[in-house]
Amino acid sequence: MIYKHLLVAAYVITLLSSCIDGAYYENSSTIPNYSWSYDDIQKFEVNIDDATVRYDMYINLRHSADYNFSNLFILLHEKGKGLKDTAYRKEIVLAQLDGRWLSNSAGGVYENQYLAKENFTFPDTGKYEFAVEQNMRENPLKDIINVGIKLVKK
Repeated sequence: MIYKHLLVAAYVITLLSSCIDGAYYENSSTIPNYSWSYDDIQKFEVNIDDATVRYDMYINLRHSADYNFSNLFILLHEKGKGLKDTAYRKEIVLAQLDGRWLSNSAGGVYENQYLAKENFTFPDTGKYEFAVEQNMRENPLKDIINVGIKLVKK
């Protein structure tokens, strides 16, 4: 029961901090049973109203202290007007060489924000879809709580 309260508190803190940092778009999905399978691709649709603005894109990730790896490989898919349907493989480093987690924690939940794309523009206005797929050898991948994206205007 305490674990659930800590998760709710961490989620509220995340929401409040996202309001402060000026995110243009931020959304995340909860991974059912904290067990992320290959076919559970997390999709996010973004409406872009100004193609001249530059953005930074972050992958937001929350995992438990029981996560078995020091990193996470993902595939970041993107498609939309003027973009090729593309997938980029990214490594998110989660722990130091000595095993200490690199991120902030609250009650055994660790929150990471990974800069996936920097200072980029969209080719046109309209709807764009981003998707995050786990790309580790283990399937399903245990102890991943949330995955999301955030776009910040420059």
